[in-house]
Amino acid sequence: MRALSIAASGMQAQQLNVDVISHNIANMNTTGYKRQRAEFQDMLYQNLERPGSTSSASGAILPLGIQIGVGVRADAVGRVTEQGGIGQTGNPYDIAVDGRGYLQVTLPSGQTGYTRSGNLAVNADGQIVTSDGYALEPAITVPAEATAVQITRDGVVEATLTGQATPQQLGQIEIATFINPPGLEAIGDNLYLETPASGAPNVATPGSAGFGSLMQGFLELSNVNAVEEISALIVAQRAYEMNARVITAADEMLQSTTQLR
Repeated sequence: MRALSIAASGMQAQQLNVDVISHNIANMNTTGYKRQRAEFQDMLYQNLERPGSTSSASGAILPLGIQIGVGVRADAVGRVTEQGGIGQTGNPYDIAVDGRGYLQVTLPSGQTGYTRSGNLAVNADGQIVTSDGYALEPAITVPAEATAVQITRDGVVEATLTGQATPQQLGQIEIATFINPPGLEAIGDNLYLETPASGAPNVATPGSAGFGSLMQGFLELSNVNAVEEISALIVAQRAYEMNARVITAADEMLQSTTQLR
């Protein structure tokens, strides 16, 4: 009776699916969040009669054979990196990446982290940092006498200083792209790390060919679609219930077998 183990693998798979969907729903309002998607594969087959094998001395070939599946397993939890909506905040230190690319930040470990969350601020030293205090890379410092800060679409940061009519250029924001963005490692806090799967980062100024541009006073919203996630949750719940029903049916069949006299 393979049905018990097959249905059990189906229940485990749908449990993982519900976990992923619930994580997406929990991050509906997370700035720059990219939704995840569970992917599955059928497991190895038991070949009782292999397709294409000979069935007699005359050399007749079996057209189909008998292959029995043994269930399903999780293959990957991928990340969908499509652009999220853009919301206006009016905060001069909020920036949204419109198109491909990640902002670069320096982590306490010295590693470079990558993020789509552009809710930035200025720390006590005047450095432009993330909400967790991680400095942009390359670092940009705003003078204490600055009365206004402008960030152009191509990443040039300028400040208007007291008593000066001409803005002073403070630095250049650079963004990074990857050949395989879903291969980045998520470490929480809206941050990602480079991995062998993502490939090495390509760094350039915003607006370059193949790179997105920056929008000051805006933030990228989560790309989670509430209607799609709720629909996927209902489908996963029904699939879980159907696998549980298979286990019940298999158990009843085994009980009938034991009662035979």
